[in-house]
Amino acid sequence: MAKNQKSVKKSASTVVTLVLSVCCLVAGLLIGRFVLGTPTAANPLNRVTITAGELETVVGTYTYGGETHAITAREVIEDSSSLAAAVREDGTYEMPTADAILGYARNAIIMSEAESRGITVTDEDVSAYALEVLGTDDYATIASTYGISEDVAKRMLSESAMMKQLRDQVLADTGVGEEPAAPTVPEDGNKDVASKEYADYVIALLGDEWDAENNTWARTDGTYYATLQTYPISNEEASYEAAEQAYYIAYTAYAMTASNASQEWTNFVNGLLGSASIEIATLYA
Repeated sequence: MAKNQKSVKKSASTVVTLVLSVCCLVAGLLIGRFVLGTPTAANPLNRVTITAGELETVVGTYTYGGETHAITAREVIEDSSSLAAAVREDGTYEMPTADAILGYARNAIIMSEAESRGITVTDEDVSAYALEVLGTDDYATIASTYGISEDVAKRMLSESAMMKQLRDQVLADTGVGEEPAAPTVPEDGNKDVASKEYADYVIALLGDEWDAENNTWARTDGTYYATLQTYPISNEEASYEAAEQAYYIAYTAYAMTASNASQEWTNFVNGLLGSASIEIATLYA
């Protein structure tokens, strides 16, 4: 393979990692039945390359929800690239690896679960998701940047947006919330500097632990009091140092909740995959 084609393939892999982050490899992956098939003499799967005429070759199957689905070489290649980007100088394509086929089946199963729950995305949803994770919803730019076609870029982003909705639905009761933003650092580096901006920041994090009407703590048994009781805090003024300490407390709580949610998502995905059967017919690991 030429150097420029290697570069393109690496770029395509990068965008998959980026936009499918909600469906990353699951630790302790569980598959109900996972079998490596034995290629036959009539089957091209005992080679590491295939021709354009062999793209419809079945390289694996997966069974989920009582239905069995065939996986073709074309589907696996186009799952993370485009045929134009994946073709070699001699006109052939690399045989999909067992990992790539397994990854395709895994994502297909999760997408099937999302669809069974009635999860759909509009063009506007996909555009918003692209802006959130990539900073642009210009599919031509995304495709050019990562060496894939516009159709592949939009499909990958659409699937990722659906998976994110599924993840949000599954984790709706975990209370993860948004990651807290750090307070603005004083330009002069003086942590003792106090302002209304820092007061508003701290009080927003304190929530019901602060009594704004009486301009004092509402209670002393909350998450923040033990650490912040020694800092002068009022509705009108608080120091950057107090804001910084409040941020550390808020972020620690967020990180713990997020970690628990991540494990819950892992368990959910493993539960889906644990009820599936996957057979892969390739010798190319």
